[in-house]
Amino acid sequence: MQILEVNNNQTKKLFLDLPRRLYKNDPNWICPLDNDITSVFDPAKNNFHKHGKCTRWILKNEKGAIIGRIAAFVNEKKAFQFEQPTGGCGFFECIDNQDAADLLFDTAKNWLTANGMKAMLGPINFGENDMWWGLLVDGYSMPYYGMNYHLPYYKRLFERYGFTPAYEQISNRIEVYKPFPERFTKIAEWVVKKNGYHFEHLDKTKFEKFAADFKEIYNDAWKDFEHFTPITDITIRETFEKMKVIMDERLIWFSYVNGEPASLIVIVPDVNELIYNLDGKLNIIGKLKFLINKMGKRNKRMRAVIMGTKQKFQKHGLESAMFIKLKEYVLPLNQYEELELSWVGDFNTKMLAIHEATGAAFSKKHITYSITF
Repeated sequence: MQILEVNNNQTKKLFLDLPRRLYKNDPNWICPLDNDITSVFDPAKNNFHKHGKCTRWILKNEKGAIIGRIAAFVNEKKAFQFEQPTGGCGFFECIDNQDAADLLFDTAKNWLTANGMKAMLGPINFGENDMWWGLLVDGYSMPYYGMNYHLPYYKRLFERYGFTPAYEQISNRIEVYKPFPERFTKIAEWVVKKNGYHFEHLDKTKFEKFAADFKEIYNDAWKDFEHFTPITDITIRETFEKMKVIMDERLIWFSYVNGEPASLIVIVPDVNELIYNLDGKLNIIGKLKFLINKMGKRNKRMRAVIMGTKQKFQKHGLESAMFIKLKEYVLPLNQYEELELSWVGDFNTKMLAIHEATGAAFSKKHITYSITF
């Protein structure tokens, strides 16, 4: 077997093409957009390159066929927050062969070691954890865009190499036309009417204002979680720029208490319903197919990408009120049928409790693994 670093157009294409072969007979898999995968490794499109580095490889067998791929990352803002300097690996794909998987993992490990790392998380992304994060181990149905989908044997490849779970990531789903539990609804309706509380959906013409509110809420809500690093203005802008094509302002809500930004929820229509027949290609034909799909209103599913509440407001019922506001908009559309609340780490018991309070049902489980060298 031969490892090749991805460093030219040919190897970049081979890196992108491998999943198309591995998943060609899996009806649930939707090919991610090549542009979105490539942008992770492009310093001009991913600001994480300003405080880190990454590379990627493909693996050939003795006959020259591509049988695996992997990427490795060092995020200098996070690497040294752990007990030992920790990097990451991701975008792993491989045939069902432990020797091939071990060689891919070893390659990532050796590169990370050469860059001062002593441990590795995986599979993760060289970016925020709302995209391409964790190994799917339960819930092998069509994924929402940005959520990793994997073949079931990948779990065995990771664990036999020596990876152990760092944390589990739970996604739950809400049936839009199913009423919320009575207690949840009563709390929400009471909060909506409370003096000093008000709720606004995103207004793109006031983006700077809402971006500032987003940053204030997000960084306060998550500040006490282990290994948290504050989100930056440029990351917020990049995130919203990526969502712009499919973003619906009325699915993104902010709550305020006496004028102070307090809570937020960011929901987007599921892109996978619009790119299912593009095979990852957003060329002229792909763009035409995308527009046809979008005009046909194929979107029946939504994904909650981010939820967060400032710590001092976390028992005020703001989340339930925002869900009510969402339903007031969504139900008359007679379009959406399902909302996935994705993903929440098993360490975030407060958010999991909110999922439970909505009456959400289990959807998927991913695992972020770790290994110490």
